[in-house]
Amino acid sequence: MNTSAQTITEAKGFYKLTWLQRIGFGSGDLAQNLIYQTVAQYLLIFYTNVYGLPAATAAVMFLIVRLIDVAWDPLVGAFVDKRNPKLGKYRSYLILGGIPLTGFAILCFWNGFSGSLVYAYITYVGLSMCYTLINVPYGALNASLTRDTDEITKLTSVRMFLANLGGLAVAYGIPILVKTFSPDGKINSPLSANAWFITMTLYAIVGLALLIFCYTQTKERVVMSEADTEHVRVSDLWNEFRHNKPLRVLAFFFITAFAMMAISNTAGSYYMIYNVQAPDMLPYFAALGSIPAFIFMPMVPAIKRQIGKKKMFYVFLSVAIVGMAMLYIISVVPALKEQVWIVLLAQFIKSTGVIVATGYMWALVPEVISYGEYTTGKRISGIVNALTGIFFKAGMALGGVVPGFVLALVHFDEKNAVSQTPLAQQGILWLVAVIPAMLLLLGMYIISKYELEDDVIDKINMEIEQRHRNQ
Repeated sequence: MNTSAQTITEAKGFYKLTWLQRIGFGSGDLAQNLIYQTVAQYLLIFYTNVYGLPAATAAVMFLIVRLIDVAWDPLVGAFVDKRNPKLGKYRSYLILGGIPLTGFAILCFWNGFSGSLVYAYITYVGLSMCYTLINVPYGALNASLTRDTDEITKLTSVRMFLANLGGLAVAYGIPILVKTFSPDGKINSPLSANAWFITMTLYAIVGLALLIFCYTQTKERVVMSEADTEHVRVSDLWNEFRHNKPLRVLAFFFITAFAMMAISNTAGSYYMIYNVQAPDMLPYFAALGSIPAFIFMPMVPAIKRQIGKKKMFYVFLSVAIVGMAMLYIISVVPALKEQVWIVLLAQFIKSTGVIVATGYMWALVPEVISYGEYTTGKRISGIVNALTGIFFKAGMALGGVVPGFVLALVHFDEKNAVSQTPLAQQGILWLVAVIPAMLLLLGMYIISKYELEDDVIDKINMEIEQRHRNQ
């Protein structure tokens, strides 16, 4: 492309990114997943089996922390939309929030105050608030890079590829490192406490380095003017939610998807230890929660072009349900459960569907931001990401609360590191297969209401740029 043609394209806001810029942006999600996935998959088992909290107590704490997020997220969204720090409107928080997040992540997995509920609350609330301080601006950063829908699809594919690389590093690496550092070779006993602290320290520091790299490779070019930011209010969150139907659809899909993922991921460790009774295979089972991303996420742009975004959701959500049905059937047939390779195959099929469907949903966020700008004249990326943040945190809350209460209901024995009663095993099976499958069916219905096909959103974006040129 010659210089004049490139200038015209950039003036319209439809920017093309280099591969280094795409990888740089995606590294921010990789960094966040080193912490988010550790919390989602292992914090409950750390609290119950290592730190010494009863399952019901931990469940209540997860709920309260998420309720705090409901109040905190919109404040962060309005704050970042109204301000223009010298380090960057959105990307500056990768540094400003990344440093305290690193500290709180490490402290969450420190057993110095073993059994202290107050310490657990302080560190977990601190971690959650700092995570929001990064995640909301990071989501807004996505929409500030370009309006180009094809570019957003590529950017999201790279982002999800790297996010799942982080998930793989957590799923496979965390159990291995904890077992290596633990004197008894277990991840779910009080003796493994120091191993958890060392492992989380390593992951958190690597995460901070990746956030810094993300900061250096991103450039914000589609943002509100400073004059417009003066009028941003927290109340814009409610107004946007009322008037932006695609945003409402996406928000409800977020809560369903994140609840499904959090419940399933949390139950995975319990499932392999107590149901399949193959704790040594846990790293492989957990790793298969991310490995399909490296096969299928690069194919997403081509798949979407062939069948459209809605059909892509339907296909891969159905694949995930098939995988969950297989896990259930395998677990109730003793002869099948002994064949661990079949368990791993079912996990691969389930994860393939989950990864593509929940990965691509992030590409819809810039679309609903543009739709809001089209209808209200305000490109409030921070507010919109705060709203989606509230819903995905609500999903995470369910992911923490539901497993804790189900385990309490089936009388899970947190002091037994080897076996559980048949009732407790049945509860774990519901958490790993049945409840997530029900949520996926609900998610399929919700996404059927999404109306922004590519031709519609392209027309909206072009009309927005035309308005800017006419001002």
